Amino acid sequence: MQVRFWGTRGSLAKPGPSTIRYGGNTSCVEITSAGGTRLIIDCGTGGHDLAQAIMAEGRPSRGHMLISHTHWDHIQGIPFFTPFFVPGHEWDLYAPQGFDESLREALAGQMEYTYFPVTLDAFGGKVRYHNLGEGSFAIDDMTIHTRYLNHPALTLAFRIECGGAALVYACDHEPHSRDLALGQDHGHDTIAGEDLAHAEFMQDADLIIHDAQYLAPEYDAKRGWGHSTVEYALTIGRTARARKLALTHHDPLRNDDAVDTMMAALRGRMIAGDPDLFAAAEGMVIDLTPSGDPDRHPTTTKNAASAIRDGNVVGTPSLLLIASDAGIIDRIRRAVVNEPILLHHAADANAAIDLARRHPAMLIAEAGLAGLDQALARIHTPDLPLMLIGGKAAGAPDAVDRLDEPWSVEYARTRIRTWLLRTEPLWARPPMPVDEDLRIEALHALDILDTPPEERFDRHTRLAAALLHAPISLITLIDSDRQWFKSCFGTCLEQTPREVSFCAHAVAARATLVISDMLLDARFREHPLVVSDPHVRFYAGAVIYAPGGQPIGTLCVVDTRPHLITDEQRELLADLAAMVGAELARVPELARDLP
Repeated sequence: MQVRFWGTRGSLAKPGPSTIRYGGNTSCVEITSAGGTRLIIDCGTGGHDLAQAIMAEGRPSRGHMLISHTHWDHIQGIPFFTPFFVPGHEWDLYAPQGFDESLREALAGQMEYTYFPVTLDAFGGKVRYHNLGEGSFAIDDMTIHTRYLNHPALTLAFRIECGGAALVYACDHEPHSRDLALGQDHGHDTIAGEDLAHAEFMQDADLIIHDAQYLAPEYDAKRGWGHSTVEYALTIGRTARARKLALTHHDPLRNDDAVDTMMAALRGRMIAGDPDLFAAAEGMVIDLTPSGDPDRHPTTTKNAASAIRDGNVVGTPSLLLIASDAGIIDRIRRAVVNEPILLHHAADANAAIDLARRHPAMLIAEAGLAGLDQALARIHTPDLPLMLIGGKAAGAPDAVDRLDEPWSVEYARTRIRTWLLRTEPLWARPPMPVDEDLRIEALHALDILDTPPEERFDRHTRLAAALLHAPISLITLIDSDRQWFKSCFGTCLEQTPREVSFCAHAVAARATLVISDMLLDARFREHPLVVSDPHVRFYAGAVIYAPGGQPIGTLCVVDTRPHLITDEQRELLADLAAMVGAELARVPELARDLP
């Protein structure tokens, strides 16, 4: 790969006589492979000169642009990127996606009439937009891995592997550990948690291009702004065993002489085995080749999930906040108020245990709260991300993140987004019914759960399967944390977790649910029961109601092939479900006397 820097300044473009050697344009890097693939990372003001160079080639261009995040200093070159406007040029743009916004919408925002005279509609070239999360994808002969960074806006790092060499681009990123930000590195063993994961993402890279906007003495005054210190960047490069480390995103107040002074001081901290260290400069070109060292193996994640996100995040993730401090509660509420996140608040440990029944996607806990350790021991699981606010909790050794003062609403919002997007499945979890407590009470009052099979119910599943010409039919009852099957036709299942239940969606909606082809439904095409055994393709479920009118389950039909059903079949399935509900309402002693 060949790497060329077109912009190395951070936050604000600062071209002028004092920044001639390292450059004043904001972030833009061009990478080309031996096979001719052209990849651009970020398009700050440096993108303008790159665009002119592409147009000077005199032929239609084909390229790909990765946007780490949509802060202005990383996208201000896009309205001036000439190939986008000229017919015959073809480009694909990629950027991180939040909960409900797309890359195209974000770019259109900076080109609205109030700010700019030309809109995205003026693009004459072919421009396609792709939303990204964490994962991997391929562009021609390049494999690209992504990982969320620690920044007030949702931001991705990119690891590009091609021809046996690996390059990592990580702008903008704030250390998770204040000690590491201040350069207090006491060896590899002192790097832990998210900082260690950050370094491991870069393991054995041939070149790391890393944010280095601040010096350690500047950090405390700018904590929470989302940038690294030069000392931290060196520690990460050392831990990752990188061959080369390019420091970029230079502070706009740091002129060429100040960058030289910074680099001289940093080289005084280097030890044997550290990467080849340099400050990135506009116009710098690096030919990146494999090291040839048999002990160095650039890491490729095998069978990683796709980083491409086709649509909006499905479902509404929930967050459980366990806190009594009014300031903490206020800031977390403000952090999520404009996000599609359902916030549950527990003021004490007992309330947290009760609210955990709602299956939150993330926990945030005020360290030191009375009874917190005991509550976490009951509700925290390894796959449930836990963020602590201040201090430590003996019962939470697996906390994935911590907010230490001072922390801002914006900083908390990004950390919450990151963990929810990192852990939220690409399929819709069933929502919680508004009358959940009454519904569970009505179900348990029937005393039907965990009872043996009965012919009076089995006849209904046989009829439902025959009605829709499908191999499987079930009577499902949705308990607090499971769906249990009272009758099974065509399968021997007894129960499954509630969170993977299709029937729980019908119960929450109080309506018959029909999905003709799971692979064509954004809510379910990545569902574990669709992409793996039993590879469900069709589902139809009609709601079963308790005598008091509470939805407690469904009579459902399932197939591994797509189906289309008629309105009459849909109505008849609902009639059969009503008959099951009537059967459940019978006095058990009388029901046993029936044939």
